[in-house]
Amino acid sequence: MINTRIVFAAMLAITLLVVVVPVSGQTTLFQCTDGVVILKSDATLELIQAKSHKLRGLIDPAKQTFAWAVDISTFQGFNSPLQREHFHENYLETERFPRASFSGKIIEKFNIDQPGVQIVRAKGKLSIHGVEQERIIKSQLENKGGKLYLTASFTVPIVEHDITIPKIVHQKIAEEIQVTIEAVLQKQ
Repeated sequence: MINTRIVFAAMLAITLLVVVVPVSGQTTLFQCTDGVVILKSDATLELIQAKSHKLRGLIDPAKQTFAWAVDISTFQGFNSPLQREHFHENYLETERFPRASFSGKIIEKFNIDQPGVQIVRAKGKLSIHGVEQERIIKSQLENKGGKLYLTASFTVPIVEHDITIPKIVHQKIAEEIQVTIEAVLQKQ
C-alpha cells in the first residue's frame, strides 16, 4: 500500500524543485517562511475563525511561478478546544492530509522592480484534504523596500475538497470557507 504522506511529500518536493532550480543563469527568488492564513466560516448559527502563522512560499519572478504550503496542524483559534479537535480529526483529517498547498504560474506579467501595488492572478492547483482543484486566485503584490507584500482573499467550497459536514452541525459550518492570505517575501 502506498503511503499518502510520502507521495504528497514527494509531489511537494518536486513542485518546489521545479520552482527553485533555474534552467540557466542566476535566478532571484522571493521566499516567505511565516506568512499568515486566516480561515473564516460564517454560518447561520456560528462564526468560526482560525489562523496559522506558518505559511511557507516561494515566488520566482523570472519564470512567474510560485509554490505555497501550510501545515494544517498549525491552525489555532477556534471557539473551543473541541471545535479545534473536530476541525483536525473529523473535517480536515490532518493525520491523513497534513498540508494544504497551492502552486502554479502568475498569469499577468508583473515588474518585480516597480514600487507600489500590482494586481495579479495566480493560476494553479489548490490541494486541500487530498483533493486538487485548479483555481485562479486574484492577489495583490506590493514591492516596498525590496520586499514583496502579498495579500489575497478567496473562498473554498468545502464540497470541492471532499470535506463532509454532519447534518447535526450543518448550520454551524459554512459551505464556503473564506480564506485570507498575508505574506512578506524577501529576496534569497
